[in-house]
Amino acid sequence: MRNPALRFLTIVLFIFASGAACAHPGHNASGVAAGLAHPFQGLDHLLAMVAVGLWAAQGGGKRIWLLPAAFMTLLALGAALASAWQAALPVETGIALSVLALGLLVALSRQLPVRFSVALAALFGLLHGYAHGLELPASAAPVEYALGFLLATAILHLSGIAVGVAARRQHALLAKMLGAGIAASGVWFLASA
Repeated sequence: MRNPALRFLTIVLFIFASGAACAHPGHNASGVAAGLAHPFQGLDHLLAMVAVGLWAAQGGGKRIWLLPAAFMTLLALGAALASAWQAALPVETGIALSVLALGLLVALSRQLPVRFSVALAALFGLLHGYAHGLELPASAAPVEYALGFLLATAILHLSGIAVGVAARRQHALLAKMLGAGIAASGVWFLASA
């Protein structure tokens, strides 16, 4: 797609085609397919993962691979932690805050020092991973489920990177507008958490 407006509409349709926020247990599926579907079914997860890609693209350089890699590494660790230790943590509030923070970082085109950016992406990955681990269906094969949600996360990060890189070249305002929309969604998630 060479037309930026068409790309933007495709992303918007993709975002709104996902289900409502799903950072809670009770999904009835298993295996790779369940893990692959999960981030696309929860608007909170979807927006955060796309925002990581957008933010990484805005920063460019090594951030393009460091931020998604940190997020995904701690995503896996968070899921493993949740399956080993299920505590009543305010995960939904943390996820809502991650959506808000990532949206603001993108909307403001805010580039923090690389180490701090990586640490922040890792923290957000840990929160989302913990939620994924809590949502692991009882009948699911944990390794296959994890492979599925890691693949979905990579797809969402790459989508954000692709939009961010395209916007950086010609339409920087587009990424900022997407960031503002993501931040507004974070506020809404906080209000309903």
